[in-house]
Amino acid sequence: MGSPWAWAVLVLSVVLVGLSAPCVAHRQPNFIVILADDVGWGDLGANWAETKETPHLDELAAEGTRFVDFHSAASTCSPSRASLLTGRLGARNGVTHNFAVTSLGGLPLNETTLAEVLQQAGYSTGVIGKWHLGHHGRHHPSFRGFDYFFGIPYSHDMGCTDTPGYNLPPCPPCPQHGMAARVARKDCYPEVALPLFENITIIQQPANLSSLAARYAQEAAGFIRRASDSGRPFFLYLALAHMHVPLEVPSLPPSASGIYGAALSEMDSLVGWIKQVADSQGKGSTLLWFTGDNGPWAQKCELAGRVGPFVGAWQRQRGGSSAKQTTWEGGHRVPAVVYWPGHIPANRTSSALLSTLDIFPTLVALAGASLPPNRRFDGLDVSPVLFGWSDVGHKVLLHPNSGAAGKYGEIEALRLAQYKAFYTTGGAMACDGSTGPAEHHQPPLIFNLERDIQEQEPLDVASREYQAVLPAISRAYAQALEDIMTDNITAADYSKDPAVTPCCSTQHVACRCQVPRSGPATLQHRQERRARWLCL
Repeated sequence: MGSPWAWAVLVLSVVLVGLSAPCVAHRQPNFIVILADDVGWGDLGANWAETKETPHLDELAAEGTRFVDFHSAASTCSPSRASLLTGRLGARNGVTHNFAVTSLGGLPLNETTLAEVLQQAGYSTGVIGKWHLGHHGRHHPSFRGFDYFFGIPYSHDMGCTDTPGYNLPPCPPCPQHGMAARVARKDCYPEVALPLFENITIIQQPANLSSLAARYAQEAAGFIRRASDSGRPFFLYLALAHMHVPLEVPSLPPSASGIYGAALSEMDSLVGWIKQVADSQGKGSTLLWFTGDNGPWAQKCELAGRVGPFVGAWQRQRGGSSAKQTTWEGGHRVPAVVYWPGHIPANRTSSALLSTLDIFPTLVALAGASLPPNRRFDGLDVSPVLFGWSDVGHKVLLHPNSGAAGKYGEIEALRLAQYKAFYTTGGAMACDGSTGPAEHHQPPLIFNLERDIQEQEPLDVASREYQAVLPAISRAYAQALEDIMTDNITAADYSKDPAVTPCCSTQHVACRCQVPRSGPATLQHRQERRARWLCL
């Protein structure tokens, strides 16, 4: 990414030298979860031969285990992230759709996060990147179990910047001093700039998208170094800005195919460096789990990712996208690679039916901790699958509505073995502007993914195959709904108030400010001085 990225490489080189000394292995493993934003299953070269921009991720897959039937818990940002950090679907944890810039609420406070469990188990915990689970009051990540936070409170296109990333249609830059905010599309944010936080302090507004990836790389390496020096195991949740809509990419690498390819190549390099940092502080002491929050944002056309073979043909014939926000495979089947040298088999491909829901219970188990009581979990401890002892994952996997059709969070589809049943279908906005109408199905549409991965032709309801599998699907659906209804469920607060918009200075156009950093952050919570740029 031009000079900022070169600067980051230099910083990382220094960090790597500092981490190169041998260290004593932790009794508990370190964990790094890297979550890409709106990445397609086909954006990983190891999954899709047409993709050439991911040599580091492909190497990660060759040295670890690649999961080809892996799914996000929802098909849009906030619900997917809430489920990853709680092991529970939005129907249980209350997060069913995205939070806004003006949201008062967030992930309900009575939901326990993975960071809180690991923190209690002795881990240093950090989140770097996109949060999108509430920024007001105690919904801020600094109060959800994370010792350290560096990043943005929501997506990087939810605030203006001086260096706008690519978007379709494009959004204008922030107004300059003395200029009135210009009129723009409703999904642009000309009146408030994107904030960059360190813990609870806004350190830059607007955030500089040109250097954001480099800053994330620097902060991630610094967190790993500080945790290593402390002698404590660590949990790093690295929620990348990539891919969503691409950050600014001034020059395209030779191997990249257009703007999206350049951004994908940059993300791949970032992941490669994080792996190198982790290995340098003791190879085999850190489990690294790479995956995505949902499928590509198809309405962004050439700025969207690749679904691979999961095209949702039945829906596309009726209009709309079958990717992000939908319950078609392209909306929730995401790339996944787990790397842990000496523990997880190398160069292995697993077809086990797994989900981001499984990250919570699996890491809790590996840390020797206990799941929070008085609630049920949708995720499984899949460590036997990671270790290669088993290739059996979920018997049933539920897919909630994430905005394309029906009520937010409602269970619209479910997977049972190779069969996928839809009780509601619908298409999100496609590149051509079309959306697919919501359709309810009783009896459900059923596809056999083993021979129809494109979801093109549902089984004939009169066929023997349909009649044979329908009773099992109906039982599984009814049992799932009953299990949710009788659980300890919560509801998120989706109310809004413009007064809670993160703003470091209301005296300046678009909340402009830049606060100099006083020095390296510590792993412990610091008593941040309450100044005019503090936003809680």
